[in-house]
Amino acid sequence: MKWYVTFFGMLISVVLVRAAESLIITTSIPAQPALIRNDKNSLARVVVDMPPGQTDLLQVIHFSIDGSTELESLTLQAGDDIGAFKPKIIGNIQNNIKQSVSIRCDAKLQSGKNVFWLKGKLKPAANLLKTISAKCTLVETKMGRISANDLSPSVRQRIGIALRKHMDDGVHTYRIPALTTTTKGTLLCVYDMRRRKSRDLQEDIDIGLSRSTDGGATWEPQRVIMDMGKYGGLPEEQNGCSDPGIIVDQRTGDIFCFAVWMNGKPGKHQWNADGSEPGFEIGKSAQFMMVRSKDDGRTWTKPENLTSQLKKEAWWLFAPSPQHGINLKDGTLVMPSQGRDEKGREFSTIMTSTNRGASWIIGQPAIIGSSECQAVELEDGSIMLNMRNEKDRAKEQDRLRLVYVTKDRGKTWFPHESNRKSLIEPRCNGSLIRVDYQEAGKKKHVLLFANPHSQKGRTHQTIQISFDEGKTWPKSHHLLLDEGRGAGYASLTRVDEDHIGIVYEGSQAHLVFEKIPLRELLYPKSNHTVKDK
Repeated sequence: MKWYVTFFGMLISVVLVRAAESLIITTSIPAQPALIRNDKNSLARVVVDMPPGQTDLLQVIHFSIDGSTELESLTLQAGDDIGAFKPKIIGNIQNNIKQSVSIRCDAKLQSGKNVFWLKGKLKPAANLLKTISAKCTLVETKMGRISANDLSPSVRQRIGIALRKHMDDGVHTYRIPALTTTTKGTLLCVYDMRRRKSRDLQEDIDIGLSRSTDGGATWEPQRVIMDMGKYGGLPEEQNGCSDPGIIVDQRTGDIFCFAVWMNGKPGKHQWNADGSEPGFEIGKSAQFMMVRSKDDGRTWTKPENLTSQLKKEAWWLFAPSPQHGINLKDGTLVMPSQGRDEKGREFSTIMTSTNRGASWIIGQPAIIGSSECQAVELEDGSIMLNMRNEKDRAKEQDRLRLVYVTKDRGKTWFPHESNRKSLIEPRCNGSLIRVDYQEAGKKKHVLLFANPHSQKGRTHQTIQISFDEGKTWPKSHHLLLDEGRGAGYASLTRVDEDHIGIVYEGSQAHLVFEKIPLRELLYPKSNHTVKDK
């Protein structure tokens, strides 16, 4: 009888082992950042694929977490494939997160795919220069122990900050960031505060500012720097300000922030039909507004209307481009701008000032069929304008950035050799900056470009680098920040000698800030970065 029991036990063990071996376990890391201020960042996805007609009981999931010291808590959820539709919490760990974590749970495994998500909350002081890599190593079920197959072995999640989220300070939507660095090294990010809903003008929109004096590690409480209130006796939803552009005078430290203001015209949009009209009249033509700071962005002047000084009367619209401006080597201020010409057609150009912003000269349209743009100075002193393409909309394969150059500060323009060739887009704003650095004692420079790297939708927010003044953008140096869908606008700045900062409209928050070592962009390594797919 004893041998029978032993044999039967062995037979059951073999059956269980074979049943366990029939399970397929996969683990993967989403190519997106983990954000401070987000309670549940998706760190790892675990899929237990049960054979047809078979069920089991999940008992323990084991994880290996590189970067665990940056985490405050972990939660294991069972639910749908994206972890969004009321997933069930089946386990959690609070404080003192170790590199090896085992989460006990009792979850019934059904036939087919069973999806689990490891969610994590970051410490408020998590290091922005570190990354996190969380992977399932082993799954224990009632049938046995099964190792997981890693589907994303080179992916690591960057740590960022959810700079602005839905309903922060009671604001429904934050959009259209423009990021810059002051002469004192302070980071300033201006943006739309869309108070009631997500839509563009006309709506109740003010211009907000976030300010950081420690390289982006922490940010001061939000400031409202442009609000037209109830001008003309109209409600605030008929006095919206939007699309902020910002420029720092590197010689004086003065900061100028521009935006477009609409008065009246409920339900209209400044880029469509008569949302803005020829002439200068408030209530008919959208207005070009400015506020100024002389104390490193702490306080700001009341809005000043520059419309009649800048806009040609025949143009339907003249507005700032929602990016930051630049200083040329000779101190000239250059602010990218955009508008609609005398026929209502969209265009991009620049405005320049040689007297510290007291007056501005408006360039000629670079090309009809362009809009939101960013300017950089090339080595020969010419100015490159990288533009959103409004010209080629119908076919995905035609959605390519427009790139033009001027040698006379906007009087005349000619296409750059990368025009409509090198940089793809889904019809969205993009950011372009020049970065000077030294290598082996030699002065060098590169161009950095950020946008959703797609022609289909605003996904795959990516930074690219060019070593030849925008002629080529090697795939070996593409840095994918967020593969998910967001509103897509991005803005780059130089934080300090060694770091680049970016604010973008991401999939994990309305506005995301990340800080990236310049060396990582110049000399990428697969084990340091989330790689483009």
